[in-house]
Amino acid sequence: MDLQLAGKRVLVTGASKGIGLATVQAFLAEGASVVAVARRTTPELDATEASFVSADLSLPNGPRQMVEAVLAGDDRLDVLVNNAGGGTQPPEAFNDVFEGGDDVWEAIFALNLGATVRATRAALPALIASRGAVVNISSEAARRPGAAPIHYSAAKAALNTVSRALAEKLAGSGVRVNTVAPGGTRTYTQTGADGYMAQVAAHLGVDHGALLETLPQQGGMLTGQLIEPDEIARAVLLIASPTIPSAIGSNWAVDAGSVKVA
Repeated sequence: MDLQLAGKRVLVTGASKGIGLATVQAFLAEGASVVAVARRTTPELDATEASFVSADLSLPNGPRQMVEAVLAGDDRLDVLVNNAGGGTQPPEAFNDVFEGGDDVWEAIFALNLGATVRATRAALPALIASRGAVVNISSEAARRPGAAPIHYSAAKAALNTVSRALAEKLAGSGVRVNTVAPGGTRTYTQTGADGYMAQVAAHLGVDHGALLETLPQQGGMLTGQLIEPDEIARAVLLIASPTIPSAIGSNWAVDAGSVKVA
């Protein structure tokens, strides 16, 4: 199937690893021109030969400065993939019913909601000019709060609401806004020695590897295994493709059936 992405100019945030890196690779394979954004690059991202822009999107001016840098040499932009997200949690937060103080909540919301709003706002004139697409990476946690810390789940739920509202408001301009909501995916958050699941394992006093083996079943994933980042990337490409113009305001779940409500 020709997704009609060849020659499109694509901006992917959080692109240095995991879902972001897989998304960069997938768009390049379709013949798109990709600008990859992260705080710092990685050897894996360098190997793609995508254009790279360094930015800290958690800072108030970070998203605007990123978009200005991306459009400085070429004002075209066809697809914006807001993938930057996640965040860190101090060990003491595991014993707090709110899972962190105001500083933790503010940081999580700044990265998982604020960065997407600010990046989309800054990129909107270029996206309107191209009648382009925005794909926001959410999470199953927005609909299954027990799957992640409260602040992260709340930020992703807010992202879903903002995405749907923007889809309604921007449809008349030709800009399509959609969301992809992954379940447990094989990323650094899950598998990294300093990732969130490693923190959970340490808090519970269990082996990190053993926890990962049981995670899919405990999370109700019907495949019994973590999702590969490539799967999420394929969903992003499909929903960004101009071959599906009626995909507007949708939230595509790629969660192996872990969310049990319609």
